[in-house]
Amino acid sequence: MSASLDTGLPRPAQTTLRQALAELRGPGTPPRALDARALAALAANPGCRRRALLDGAGVDKAALASKLGSPAPFGQSQFAIMRGNSFEAKVKADGGRELLRLLGVEEPGAVSVPDLAAAGPQGRTARTALALREATGAGTWALLDHPLLALEVAGSPVYLEPDAVVVDPDGRWTVVEIKSFPMIDGAADASKVGAAARQSAVYVLALERMAAVTEGARVAHSVLLVCPKDFSNVPTASVVDVRKQRSVTRRQLARLTRIEEIADALPEGTTFDVEGCSPAELTEAVESVPHAYAPECLAACELAFHCRARAREAGAVETLGRAVRGELGGLTTVGAVLAAARGEAGDPDDPAVAALRRARALRQEALDRASAPGVKAPDFASSLSEEDPACR
Repeated sequence: MSASLDTGLPRPAQTTLRQALAELRGPGTPPRALDARALAALAANPGCRRRALLDGAGVDKAALASKLGSPAPFGQSQFAIMRGNSFEAKVKADGGRELLRLLGVEEPGAVSVPDLAAAGPQGRTARTALALREATGAGTWALLDHPLLALEVAGSPVYLEPDAVVVDPDGRWTVVEIKSFPMIDGAADASKVGAAARQSAVYVLALERMAAVTEGARVAHSVLLVCPKDFSNVPTASVVDVRKQRSVTRRQLARLTRIEEIADALPEGTTFDVEGCSPAELTEAVESVPHAYAPECLAACELAFHCRARAREAGAVETLGRAVRGELGGLTTVGAVLAAARGEAGDPDDPAVAALRRARALRQEALDRASAPGVKAPDFASSLSEEDPACR
């Protein structure tokens, strides 16, 4: 699909593909929206055809995982959701003046807050594109509250909704990401900031498509991360450079196999209808799509526990992590690794095999020394001085 020159929207998907994806979800099952957080996780593992297909078809992976007997503990509590909504409303109060103050603008003058309501996702995306174009042409401050953006992923359109986008008089568009985790002494949890940066990079990519067809527009490669200050509900902000995350995400999304190619390779009649299929039927359908499990999936994908169980049953080395998998080369199972280390299989000239055998020899040497007569294992407990305050 290509971009429309007037709105930045992707052209409608082919009817046959929409019908195929609807059949995969099941009759009457509405598609589950793919948000930026899920898209960032998908970009982090572009080799997983299973997730690409299920997300592209809009399958509810949480419900699917529960039906398979491997539910994932994802989701926020109602209290956290209410607290987050209350904090976001405070940040955007008074026409967004508090938000602009966090950007360093004390006296913005008139701030435009356009109405972005429209029918359907395509209508809302077109309305967002129009509002961005009008705000850029007006040369004044504008706050777009929950705009809807479009991005093509693996040949299918995905609609994304950032918390806000600020347009400054120079035509620069800045993504605003509002999170409820605290920023203590000017710093927040690094892992959470990293996740927010990857999520924001997806919004930047989508905005760049619209900016390319909007005269005088440019997208900032730094986003404004707004969090509660310390343990209060007072908003504070930090500017986060997402150029690296943007480049990585763009490259990874480009590597995704097109959804229609994955769907065409499925056995005839495959469906992920959670309501109409038995657990056995769903298991067969899920296993018909190749996956690329890694331990990082446990924090990002609802099907991760199911995929981990299958990988363990197969003895796949992917369960040990991507770094270990990369070091082992052509050894794809734990059994093959152990056999190579014992000298029962494997090419001795293979660097991975040679390293495994060397490691096994060193381990055996250490065990032999420890079990030799007259060698006493060190008593670490007795070596601690009773005078050491740490022992008390």
